[in-house]
Amino acid sequence: MAFAMVRPTNSTSGAREARRDEIYVAAMSLRASKGPAQMLLSAAYSLNLSWDFQHFMVLIKPTSSPRVQAFVFDFQPKDPENMYVALAALSGKAVPGAVLTREIKKVPRSKCWFVASKEDAVDMAYKFNGRWETDLTVGRHDCRDYTNALVEYLTGERNVLERLRRTSS
Repeated sequence: MAFAMVRPTNSTSGAREARRDEIYVAAMSLRASKGPAQMLLSAAYSLNLSWDFQHFMVLIKPTSSPRVQAFVFDFQPKDPENMYVALAALSGKAVPGAVLTREIKKVPRSKCWFVASKEDAVDMAYKFNGRWETDLTVGRHDCRDYTNALVEYLTGERNVLERLRRTSS
């Protein structure tokens, strides 16, 4: 689904004002259903492995759309709550993935890092999503790879998650 991006113009010259969208990387803790999976995540968090058990995504705050605070772009399994999908993914097998886009009302205050500004970042992200391979393999083609690749496509910065990990510690 494409969104029209309306930009104001300078009323005296008719020239377009350059408006740059703000690009962020956000993380949220992985969740697991009750039972062994939840115990495993709890153990990982208690061992201070929380960075490795995060779901990463890209947020874009458009300057041209007053009705939308931010768009979220992320990549995850099509059925993330399914135990068999989780087991297959954790064992290194490819599972069906989905590139998701949604609107949010506020940019989070925690676990969210400003990366850069770029003109037409929302349009560029939609184009990127159309080319992203949706078979998900944990550790080889997952939300980390998607976040790094989308940020690189938008800004030219490679391995943004590694930089954020070093500066957040």
